Amino acid sequence: MTSNRLSGPLDDVAGEAGHADHPPRVGFFTDTSICIGCKACEVACKEWNAVPEDGLDLLGMSFDNTGMLGANSWRHVAFIEQPRALGHQDPGFAGLPTGPTSGDGMADAVGPRLREAERGGSELGTSPLHTPNHTESLGMPAFSRPGEGTGAEGRTDFRWLMASDVCKHCTHAGCLDVCPTGALFRTEFGTVVVQQNICNGCGYCVSGCPYGVIDRRPEDGRAQKCTLCYDRLEGGLEPACAKACPTDSIQFGELDELRERADRRLAQLHDIGVTEARLYGRDPDDGVGGDGAFFLLLDEPEVYGLPPDPVVPTRDAPSMWRHAGAAAAAFALAGIGAFISTAIGGRR
Repeated sequence: MTSNRLSGPLDDVAGEAGHADHPPRVGFFTDTSICIGCKACEVACKEWNAVPEDGLDLLGMSFDNTGMLGANSWRHVAFIEQPRALGHQDPGFAGLPTGPTSGDGMADAVGPRLREAERGGSELGTSPLHTPNHTESLGMPAFSRPGEGTGAEGRTDFRWLMASDVCKHCTHAGCLDVCPTGALFRTEFGTVVVQQNICNGCGYCVSGCPYGVIDRRPEDGRAQKCTLCYDRLEGGLEPACAKACPTDSIQFGELDELRERADRRLAQLHDIGVTEARLYGRDPDDGVGGDGAFFLLLDEPEVYGLPPDPVVPTRDAPSMWRHAGAAAAAFALAGIGAFISTAIGGRR
C-alpha cells in the first residue's frame, strides 16, 4: 500500500505519484450561484461514461431525482429550497443574464455541445486542454447576482439553492491510501481514477472517502466514481459535464487558474452584497489538502449535504502506527520482564 502524502510542491500530486513529465493539475470550479438546475451535467456524464440509469424517484416534492452521489450517479444536482429571498436582492432590483437560461435557447445551447466527430477525437486543434472562452474580465459568464434572471414582479419569498456535486479528486485522497490492490491511481492530470479490472470490491475506499463519494454497484461490487472524464482529457477534450453546462456553472481548467478565478468571483459577490457566498474546498491547508473540484456556495456546506470540515481518514495513520509500535514494544518488554522474574523466582 502506497501513501499519497505530498513532500514536494503542493499541487504536484502527479509528480508524487510517479509521473515524471506531466501537464499542470486540472480540476473543476463550480459556481453554484449561476447553476439553474437543468441537469445537463448529469445527463452528459451518464451518456459519455455509460453510467446506468438509477431511478426516476423525485424524492417527494423535490426535483432532485438522484438524492446523492453514488455508483450510478457520478454527478448529483442538489435542489434546496429556503424561505428567503433570492440573493438578498432589493425588491426593485432586476436584470437579465445574457446566457441561455430557458426555453429553446437552453436546448440550442446544450444539444450540440457533446457532438464530436468520434469518441476520443480532438476538437481543440493543438490546444492540450480546453477551457471556456468567457467574455468578462473575471473569466466568468455575464451573471452578477444569484437569481438575477427573475424580475422583481416574479420574485417569491423563497429561493432555490442548486449545486452540481461530484468527486473532489482530493490532494490527500483517503481512497488512494487504503486501496489494497492499486485499483485507485493518480493520473498525470492530478485526478483520481478507479481501474475497474483491478478493483476487487473490498469497499475500503468507500469508508476512506471523507465526502461519501465512492460507492459500489450491487451487480459486481466494484467501486465507481467520477473519473473527470480521463479518456476525454487524454484526447485534449474537457469533461462532458463542463462541456454540457449551459451557464458555465461548472468550469474546467488548470487548478491554479481556477482558484484565482474563484477568488475574483467571490470578491465580486461580496462587493455587491451577497455576503453569504463562500468557497468550499479551495483552501490547500484544509483537512484534505484542498480539492481538485471545489465550489462557490451561498450557504453553509451542511445545507448542501457537504461536511463542514472534511479530514482525510488516514491523516493520523502515521502517528497511530507509532503509538501502536510503542505500545507493542512496551508489552513485549513487560512480557520479557515477567518471564525473567518468573525464571529467577523458580531457581530460588
